[in-house]
Amino acid sequence: MTAIDADLTALDWKPDILGPGYEQAVLPLGEDPDTGKDVRAVLVRAAAGNAKADPSKPALLWVHGLSDYFFQDHVAEYFTALGYPFYAIDLRRCGRARTRGQRWHYTLDMANYFPELTAALEYAAAQHGSVVPVAHSTGGLIVPLWADHLRREDTANHAKLRGMVLNSPWLDLQFNPLAVTLARPLINTLGKALPLLPLPGGKLGAYGVSIHESQHGEWSFDTEKKPLTGHRKYLGWLRAVNKAQEQIHRGDVDTGVPTLTLVSSHSYLGKEYSPAADAADTVLDVDQIRKWAPTLSERAEVKTIDGARHDVFLSEPFAREVAFKATAEWLAALPATASQNASQK
Repeated sequence: MTAIDADLTALDWKPDILGPGYEQAVLPLGEDPDTGKDVRAVLVRAAAGNAKADPSKPALLWVHGLSDYFFQDHVAEYFTALGYPFYAIDLRRCGRARTRGQRWHYTLDMANYFPELTAALEYAAAQHGSVVPVAHSTGGLIVPLWADHLRREDTANHAKLRGMVLNSPWLDLQFNPLAVTLARPLINTLGKALPLLPLPGGKLGAYGVSIHESQHGEWSFDTEKKPLTGHRKYLGWLRAVNKAQEQIHRGDVDTGVPTLTLVSSHSYLGKEYSPAADAADTVLDVDQIRKWAPTLSERAEVKTIDGARHDVFLSEPFAREVAFKATAEWLAALPATASQNASQK
């Protein structure tokens, strides 16, 4: 039984906003636990590339971050050229999936994203046998929790995961450690009582300015779906982030599969744009990522990409190529089947 209100064998695929070679299908999710209203996710596939996929290779499933959506068609093109089928999902209230009047990226529990991830897994695995999520930033927080949930509660679907790649996952709050320690209980209490309280600040200006083609970057994307300074954030959402990170910090999360984490060599936080922002993670603390990523799996590997941006695949050419090569080599070395995965635990 699928986790969504749709027949996954009869999805209505239509042309995607990325243009020729890409298609999208709406995944109706029914009533949303956060709002009581119907929500949806949108699954994207690299249809042209997938038609030439190597049947022995797992499908890749891109999962975006906060104030984000899937636009990185160069990533799809790179991996489909290597024979990997490629999919991406825009989660509820994000990107293509957001509908008029919805609060961008709002949720009260990261587990509320699990149904669309499971649906995407079921669809891609039915076509290609197994799946490797490639999850960025907040997506890199959600996906390990989801994999751990499958490992505990849905072993049949967990067996469809060949591994996962985490691209600068958000595993800790990137502020003064003492302040974070003191703030976490307060976030949990106030976030439950006042979930719709808007958060001040929190802008990601240096990052957006460093990547968009209208500023100092080379990438074209829809700035309504991905504003250069990020979407408004709410206290209830921050509580959901906090609770998810606390679960990881307690050692309660095990993806149960080989897990590769890609992370920049250094951070450049809390500063206005300068050329230094083009060769650093301007959003997260890379030392925190390196601290927590090894705890996510018994078969965890952390690869530092010198001079990478927050999304390592949006880095300047040299670092980007290193990230692509590292990921391709890791994928090529994965066990061929889920049963082999299990035998190597």
